[in-house]
Amino acid sequence: MTSQEALSEDEIESGWVGEAPKLNSTVTLVDYDPEWPRLFEREAERIRGALGERVLVLEHVGSTSVPGLCAKPCVDILLEVPDSADEDAYLPDLEAAGYRLVIREPDWEKHRCFKGPDTNVNLHVYSPGNGQTPRYRLFRDRLRSHPEELELYATTKRELGAKEWKYIQQYADAKTEVVEAILARARAEQYDGYSEAYASHAEKSVTNALYDRPAIVDLAGDVEGKRVLDVGCAAGHLSALLAGRGADVLGVDASAGMVEVARRKFGDVARFEVVDVSGPLPLPDGSIDVITASLVLHYLKDWGPMLAGFRRVLKPGGVLAFSVHHPGEDWHWFEKDDYFQLELLEDDFGLGGKPHPVRFYRRPLSWTFGAVRDAGFAVDRLEEPMPVPEAAEADPKWTEKLRTTPRFLYFRAISPS
Repeated sequence: MTSQEALSEDEIESGWVGEAPKLNSTVTLVDYDPEWPRLFEREAERIRGALGERVLVLEHVGSTSVPGLCAKPCVDILLEVPDSADEDAYLPDLEAAGYRLVIREPDWEKHRCFKGPDTNVNLHVYSPGNGQTPRYRLFRDRLRSHPEELELYATTKRELGAKEWKYIQQYADAKTEVVEAILARARAEQYDGYSEAYASHAEKSVTNALYDRPAIVDLAGDVEGKRVLDVGCAAGHLSALLAGRGADVLGVDASAGMVEVARRKFGDVARFEVVDVSGPLPLPDGSIDVITASLVLHYLKDWGPMLAGFRRVLKPGGVLAFSVHHPGEDWHWFEKDDYFQLELLEDDFGLGGKPHPVRFYRRPLSWTFGAVRDAGFAVDRLEEPMPVPEAAEADPKWTEKLRTTPRFLYFRAISPS
């Protein structure tokens, strides 16, 4: 399971230490084996014995960690060390314990992969703060707790496994669409428990109330008498603002908890529905005048299907107004080496006094422009707005930060006639 773009054959071969093994066949999948957790524990003991305190995280991940799921008979293990790029600090000890380095991907999460000495394992090595650890955990736990997701994933694996692949990585890449859909539903469900806290935060937060929402409303333009689709409506604050300007608003969000709050707070001025916004929109072609998407798209790896859906439901000449994390800010804030990478990141919003991990993708500005253009939109405006004047009184310190540091990036795109 990976969040990087599908690899070309040259990229697959370049990542291997030595020649990349060719499959040139179908993929062998077997029924779940209760022996797999025991094999993991045996390997974990051997790894801890080799590395000691250098083991920061060590977990059983992948399909063999999910009871009842068919899998390749290979145990996936996730290991975090202080710096996976510093091979001298751990590789000799792993090799002494019988592990063999087979993949080195320095430009993608500093990833290294080892094969085991006497058991078929993939030992994935990362540094702290990588985007894959939370991804592996969320996917594993989702499959463990949702039988319908397990069955969907198993069916997809069997269908793809029956095809012939030159490299096993191509089979893994082919599963990306269903993996991303399952992860999207898992992330939406995470918000259900924070709906009330988020609604309270978003109502008064300078960033939301006096910076983001005013910018989106401005880009949306004159909405009086128009049909507006507010994608990722959360607790409904933006939907209510647009309705107050005379729009007929439908707010949609994947989180049932958020939609429940939105209906309670603003159901008298707008309609709200639970919709998996990463999938097809349940609306007729050409039925919407304006789409707003406030801080939504960076949660998705692939924008293509969503933007295509926006094009379909928008009238000719319709407006798409959306905001995303500023690419320069994410690159700077998370201290990433390569600005041009598409990477999964994790932050903690800490809502309601409790941890609230949030995972999203960062990408270069050129990628964003390309995705919008490829979907057939014309970019009308690109904005890096300032907070509204009232923000200075509400929170002077944070307002000054927003005036000097780019936080979000805003687009107004037009669906051509």
